[in-house]
Amino acid sequence: MKENSDCKKCRRVGAKLFLKGEKCESPKCPMIKKPYAPGQKPKRRKGHVSQYGKELAEKQKLRRWYNLKEREFVKYVKSVIGKQTKEEAAGDRLLRRLEARLDNVVYRAGFASSRPEAKQMVVYGFFHVNGKPVDRPSYRMKPGDTVSVRPGKKNKRVFENFEEKMKNFTPPVWISLDRKNMSAKVTGEAVVEEIAPPVEFSSIFEFYSR
Repeated sequence: MKENSDCKKCRRVGAKLFLKGEKCESPKCPMIKKPYAPGQKPKRRKGHVSQYGKELAEKQKLRRWYNLKEREFVKYVKSVIGKQTKEEAAGDRLLRRLEARLDNVVYRAGFASSRPEAKQMVVYGFFHVNGKPVDRPSYRMKPGDTVSVRPGKKNKRVFENFEEKMKNFTPPVWISLDRKNMSAKVTGEAVVEEIAPPVEFSSIFEFYSR
C-alpha cells in the first residue's frame, strides 16, 4: 500500500506531527517503521545540516503540526516577532494564537481525530460558535466561547456513539467538554506547558527575521 502523504510529512521533518489520528499512536505509524526521510536509506540520514537548513526544518515542523499553508503560518509568526514581554515570550504568544484557531479547538475537544480532519469539518459547516454557524478554520476562539456540533450534523457517521467513545477522553485544561450535548467551552488561554510541540522557536523566528 502506498504510504500516505501526511505520513511522509512527518518522516521529512523527523518528528511525529499527529496528522493521522489514531494511526499515529499505533505500531503501524511509518515513523516507527521508517524513521528517516522519504526516498532515503537510514545511513543517509546523518550528515551536517546548515543553520538555514535547521531553521527551515523547525518552521516546517510547526507549520505542519498545525496543518497550515505557508501564507497562513507566516502571518502568525510575523504578528508576534519583536513583541516579547516580561510576562509572555514570543514563542508562547505564537502557540496560544495557533491553539485558539477554531479548527484546533475542534481537534483538542475531541470532535476530530486530527487537525486536517478538524479543518475539513469546519469548512463543511459542522459547527456553531456561540450558537451561530462558522465555517472559517482560522476563526479565533476566545475564553467564554462555545463550539458545538450543529444539530443537523450530529447523526453523521463520525459522531456515532460519541458520548460512549469520549468517556476516557480528557481535553486540555482550558477546554470544558460537554459530551452529552456535543459542545465544548473555551475556559481560558491554552497552557503552553501542556502543548510542548517538538520545535525550537528561536530557529523559527530566526528564519523569518532574515
